[in-house]
Amino acid sequence: MDKLSKVSTALTEQQFSDRLEACKEKLYRFAFSYVKNEQEALEIISEASYKGFLSYDKVKSPDYFETWMTRIVINCSLDHIRRKKKYTYMEDSTIPFAAEESSMGLEEQWDLYEALDHLHPEDRAFIVLKFFQDQRFKDMAEVLSLPESTVKTRFYKILNKLKKHLTKEEVDLT
Repeated sequence: MDKLSKVSTALTEQQFSDRLEACKEKLYRFAFSYVKNEQEALEIISEASYKGFLSYDKVKSPDYFETWMTRIVINCSLDHIRRKKKYTYMEDSTIPFAAEESSMGLEEQWDLYEALDHLHPEDRAFIVLKFFQDQRFKDMAEVLSLPESTVKTRFYKILNKLKKHLTKEEVDLT
């Protein structure tokens, strides 16, 4: 009986590893959108992976693994920002797999990242989940542990803030 329980634990660890491997690039891009620094994003992913591994047995449904890990990455990113008490800016070099998915020009990406910097870190999660990860409101509600109606309301308020900021920047340049 004891050998059987050890085999079961090994399979659980392997499943965790496989699922983490499958979504690591998406989690990395999410962390990077918060800190705009490759090394800090990797540090956040490492910390989130460790925390996820320690509590993998608490996942209620393996189908929601990616949602669960995204939430851990959000919390680790916010903790990292609070520890640093400063924002970092995008590096000059581009990240190969981040550029593959984007059809926007480099200048437009900079504008978007700059506009995201003006948002509160907790608000940034709404925009990143919706536009960078193409999440539905229902999925966003699960990740953020909020009711779906609250997610919709806050998302549209944040989006209006972002639009006002981008519009103001355009007017200031002309």
